[in-house]
Amino acid sequence: MPRERPNVLVTGTPGVGKTSFCEALAEATGFTHLEVSKMVREKRLYREWDDEMDCSIFDEEMVGDALEPLLEPGGNLVDFHSSSFVDESWFDLVVVLRADTATLYDRLERRHYPETKVKQNVEAEIFQTCLEEVHEVFSETDVKILELQHDSQEHMEAALDQVQQFIKCFPG
Repeated sequence: MPRERPNVLVTGTPGVGKTSFCEALAEATGFTHLEVSKMVREKRLYREWDDEMDCSIFDEEMVGDALEPLLEPGGNLVDFHSSSFVDESWFDLVVVLRADTATLYDRLERRHYPETKVKQNVEAEIFQTCLEEVHEVFSETDVKILELQHDSQEHMEAALDQVQQFIKCFPG
């Protein structure tokens, strides 16, 4: 059964502004913001812990099983850094947020990430890891992919406008 409202995946390297973008978009649209990293922590959707990076290694199957029923009705903003495990039928739009590496570095340092974690995430942004992952999952589907810069308030407002336009024109 087709959805009346689209599901939007908002992805990108940690620190590009996925959560702040989704919060603003949820407020503007009334969509539900599903912050997957928070779900992973709160529902313990992981089986391993990385001591060096001080983070969980999420379990793809557990996360997928938790997300799927929430996405059925549509009207969701899914905020996560990984798209490799998702079913492409869950989404109608994928937004890949990008940030300048200097901006990203500063944001991650403000989060007090260990230096190795900061460098790993900045390198992931340089090598477009999240963008390439999205293309691997969605390139042969009808799901629209938007790559949007998110370094400033002006970038955020322009990105919000683009996504709201997609939502407004969604055929559901």
